[in-house]
Amino acid sequence: MTVPGDAIGLGTLRPAAENRLIGEKMEIRVDDLSSSSTQELLRLHLAGMHANSPPGHVFALDLSGLRAPGVTVWTAWKSETACGIGALKQLDAVSGEVKSMRTHPDHLRQGVGAAILEHIIKEASGRGLRRLSLETGQGPAFEPALSLYRRRGFVDGEAFADYVRSPFNQFLHLKLG
Repeated sequence: MTVPGDAIGLGTLRPAAENRLIGEKMEIRVDDLSSSSTQELLRLHLAGMHANSPPGHVFALDLSGLRAPGVTVWTAWKSETACGIGALKQLDAVSGEVKSMRTHPDHLRQGVGAAILEHIIKEASGRGLRRLSLETGQGPAFEPALSLYRRRGFVDGEAFADYVRSPFNQFLHLKLG
């Protein structure tokens, strides 16, 4: 799916992010995780999660976890550069989980994360899901992502799936349709 910058979820991005993308093209596509660019972005994501989370509190999926049945991964590309990644894990017939959201540091504050999140929400809605959830940590490293999720309508809520609440993690949910 090729998305011109000025057509990415208008009304869901901040105007500054929209303006930075005008004239640029970003392609969001299903990813089989075989490219070195995608694998490097995933390594960056996992390293960041481990560096900013206490031991035993990283629930990010590795390569094998992202290849599991029920998980769909998308990457955002500008030319031949993988600039962001995100995944949808279908939990049951009506709920899903946002996983592995990461924007490459060279593409921060350019609307990449918002575009991937919007794509995941649209796909989840198209599958008939009624709720999207996510688990994430706390602290300065997590604030930009939390801000993105909350701007899009995610609200704090209860633990879900097999997660157990701890002083570090938090859970956000978005009602769909």
